[in-house]
Amino acid sequence: MLQTIDVPSRIFSSPVDAETESFIADCQRLIEAFQDKWDVHRIEQYVAADFRLVTAVLRWIDETRQSNNHRFLEWGCGFGVMASIAASDGWDSIGIESESVLIEQAHKIAEDRPVKPELFLGNFLPSGAEDLADDPYHPSLNHPQKPAYNSIGLDLDDFGVIYSYPWPGENWFHEAVVDRYGAPGAIHVQFAGPNDVRVFRKR
Repeated sequence: MLQTIDVPSRIFSSPVDAETESFIADCQRLIEAFQDKWDVHRIEQYVAADFRLVTAVLRWIDETRQSNNHRFLEWGCGFGVMASIAASDGWDSIGIESESVLIEQAHKIAEDRPVKPELFLGNFLPSGAEDLADDPYHPSLNHPQKPAYNSIGLDLDDFGVIYSYPWPGENWFHEAVVDRYGAPGAIHVQFAGPNDVRVFRKR
């Protein structure tokens, strides 16, 4: 089991700096424009997290030295917004996305950033992680892409922080994957809905 880390309540109302605020606003406009074109692709509805809140929590983790190294991994990175912010904040940042149309958008967003994340098309689940699922119909289990870790040249236990936005009902599954495959001391961050960011440490 993962150990819950209590995040100070003040972090949930912490503003981000003006540069990050501008970047997030630009990304949200791009995401909204993308969402208005459902007729041009066949992917499940893409839902964005609260990037400001996740950024504040990630910066608190960094400032308080919660992680055991400075590698950041975003599971199902979509437009790669958090992977890009983490890279700008000095993390060795990597994003994995199984939908090619989304990873293309992530590359477009990252191309003008002074520090870019590494973005990979693939499955964020390590090989064998499917066996941990309590429901065979979890959306995370239905991606045709192979695990991305061979392409990255790293395993899940090489990352200090693993961030995800689980589909409804998948929270426990994501925790179980980090518990099985993450390194001791690794931090798992979940955006679980409005004003709900959960932080765990593997014991």
